Amino acid sequence: MNTSNKAIRSSGWKTDYLIGFPDGLFLLFFATQVIQGFPIEVQTFYTINLCICIMGAILVMFSAYQANKGDTQHDSPLLSDEERTKLQRLDINENTISLIADEMVKDAALWENTLQQEQVKETTFSPLRATRSALFTGFFFLLGGTLSFGPYLSNENFTAASQTSTMLVFLGLTIFSFTKARITNQRPLPVILRYWLMGAGIFGGAWLLHKIF
Repeated sequence: MNTSNKAIRSSGWKTDYLIGFPDGLFLLFFATQVIQGFPIEVQTFYTINLCICIMGAILVMFSAYQANKGDTQHDSPLLSDEERTKLQRLDINENTISLIADEMVKDAALWENTLQQEQVKETTFSPLRATRSALFTGFFFLLGGTLSFGPYLSNENFTAASQTSTMLVFLGLTIFSFTKARITNQRPLPVILRYWLMGAGIFGGAWLLHKIF
């Protein structure tokens, strides 16, 4: 079986969208709902949430780049000579080592068969592709975050802004759920309900924090 060097498996901007958008939306929704309950100045509220938004975008961009870069330590799915030597140093007998190697071969073959059945593309690492993926992921993160945080920027009445934000968040979750269901060939209703429950959980968690503190 041929092994790949820094193999990555990606569906392009769709993967970036499915990762970045809900992360940005949920993070800023939770942050705004929690922070607005504290007695702080309006500008301080804006500064904190802008910092959270920017830092979150940087983190997801870095994660997306690293995910596309891959892990050179685990390029081969098979038992390497170095790994075999480490097992021998642990006083593991040859029969057990051979069994481990055989199972790794079977797992690798099963994984490759799964990739072929699901028609997943396999490509080598490209700095340009990884950078583009990171930028798209960051863009979708900021887009999701804007739905949660944007109403506060246009309305300093945080009670009204919170209501608008909540409405936009659940509208965004509905649209996102439909597009995710279409991309991943799932039924829309279960996906919508799952993300609505996640949104409601975040809203309830923020409310609970206000009650505790």
